[in-house]
Amino acid sequence: MVAKPARWLGRALLAIGATGFAAIAYVYLTLPDVRVLAKTNPISTAFMELRAVEAAREGRTTRRVQQWVPYSRISPSLKRAVLVAEDAAFWDHEGVDVEQIRESIQASWEQGRAVRGASTITQQLAKNLYLSPSRDLLRKLRELIIARRLEAALPKARIFEIYLNVIEWGDGIWGAEAAARRYFGIPASALNAQQAALLAGAIINPRVLNPAQSTARLLRRQQIVLGRMGQVTLPAPAPVVAATESADEGAPAAEVAADPVPEESVDAGGVEGETAEPAPPANAIPVPEPFPAPPLPDQPPLS
Repeated sequence: MVAKPARWLGRALLAIGATGFAAIAYVYLTLPDVRVLAKTNPISTAFMELRAVEAAREGRTTRRVQQWVPYSRISPSLKRAVLVAEDAAFWDHEGVDVEQIRESIQASWEQGRAVRGASTITQQLAKNLYLSPSRDLLRKLRELIIARRLEAALPKARIFEIYLNVIEWGDGIWGAEAAARRYFGIPASALNAQQAALLAGAIINPRVLNPAQSTARLLRRQQIVLGRMGQVTLPAPAPVVAATESADEGAPAAEVAADPVPEESVDAGGVEGETAEPAPPANAIPVPEPFPAPPLPDQPPLS
């Protein structure tokens, strides 16, 4: 009588283990090859396609404003601000910040609900490029594995460069260049510390927090970011990669800023380590004139 339950339990555990192994194997074998990102810039992302589908369902016209700029043409202030806001330990971890995950679990356990995230910039990039915003465990497992693959295949600065060019910064606004021109009327290379901190503070909820119409919440986040920007170290310049080919026929058009980034606005360090800009798609349409920069409130002196 005792042998049968024991045998049943053993079979159940074996079946569960086999199912788990099969699921992990399936996830691993169906993951994208991230090595191509070392030589080409992504034309579209899973999040861009998701927003297009959402717009179509709502009967809206799909719009995408994006212009790729190399790492050297993004303001150091924006780089520091984004690191402060999203992943201060970016330079030190290998795609997954175990300490942040531990602290997140502990804080969530103590308060009985999810109170803080623990996704690194690399994880966010994995999700934006290939996945969805869903929170199911299988999606999270894919995100973690892709993040580790990105770290193994690409230099840190290349990961950061791609991230800054593809993240969402408002409805139809993708990447640092489009955001800088839309909200402040300047290229990403010219952003100052206050403007950069506003943009970085909005990443947490870019479709609600608008740098052009700053709320009290966004201004508080700006102050926190400003106070910590001097504490982060920037990755070294990204390696040179080939320009991305134009989008396939029928793909959503990317709006491209009408005027090029002036050469004199390039960061110190110049062209060395600069990533080539991709040619705009053949069916690209011009970006409308950017909104004028909103007046920034008086800021208290930083301690």
